[in-house]
Amino acid sequence: MTTTIQTGNDDRSQNTQTLPATAQRMVCLDVDGTIVNHDGLMSDPVRQAATDVVKAGHRVVIATGRSLGAALPVAQALGITEGHIVCANGGVTARLDPSLEAGYEVTVRRTFDPGPALRAVRDVLPTAKYAVETTEGSFLSTERFQDASFGAPAQGVPFEELLVAQAVRLVVFSTDSTAEEFGRAVESIGLHGVTYSVGWTAWLDIAARGVTKASGLEVLRAHLGVEREATVAVGDGRNDIEMLGWAHRGVAMGQAPDEVKIAADEITGGVDEDGLAPVLRSLLG
Repeated sequence: MTTTIQTGNDDRSQNTQTLPATAQRMVCLDVDGTIVNHDGLMSDPVRQAATDVVKAGHRVVIATGRSLGAALPVAQALGITEGHIVCANGGVTARLDPSLEAGYEVTVRRTFDPGPALRAVRDVLPTAKYAVETTEGSFLSTERFQDASFGAPAQGVPFEELLVAQAVRLVVFSTDSTAEEFGRAVESIGLHGVTYSVGWTAWLDIAARGVTKASGLEVLRAHLGVEREATVAVGDGRNDIEMLGWAHRGVAMGQAPDEVKIAADEITGGVDEDGLAPVLRSLLG
């Protein structure tokens, strides 16, 4: 089993023991590259460790770029039937409650006008694929753009229809650029009025201004009355940087890019080494 390695933000990480070892934590977990590998598979050690952490009374909060529909099966796989999920990189928060007809209710939805960003990106990436997650949780997309993170079939529409939609998330994907070329193109645009992050591939997530996983989790933390010292976060992507900096104990997965590791207090093993498992086990006292 891979053990966590202390690194990075030394001043903050020295304070991780300000609470009793058995105190309840708010444990915020990225999905892809953290809970599941890049084939979407969850290992038995990670599943068991997460289940034990839930049983121990910690608040496990999935915090993901996925839509709600794609995040719910992960919660179910971990046996999480009550609590909260932060989706769409902070754009949507849902409360899980088995007494509700759907098993959940959306409590926060942060929307924005995707038109200006769509026009700006298309000017430099005219062959890219585009999708908008709407306020109803459905997806509108340019032709032939479908991804597992959507959690629902995307409806193909003309580009002009995307311009007038109300969005919680805008996704841009290019099959004609490397991740580095894509990143440089996006940087050259100078997007305004939105928050964005470039993924592992030529993938771009855009949300309303100021909306990140961290912003969604901070609203939830305050609502639940959780002390900041009781927050833990684990992730591997550039869209996790703010979350790892927000958490009292931020842990980067071993395969994370350098800028993600710099934002963290610790680095654990990679997802293919079940790196999340020892982090979770460390919360069990």
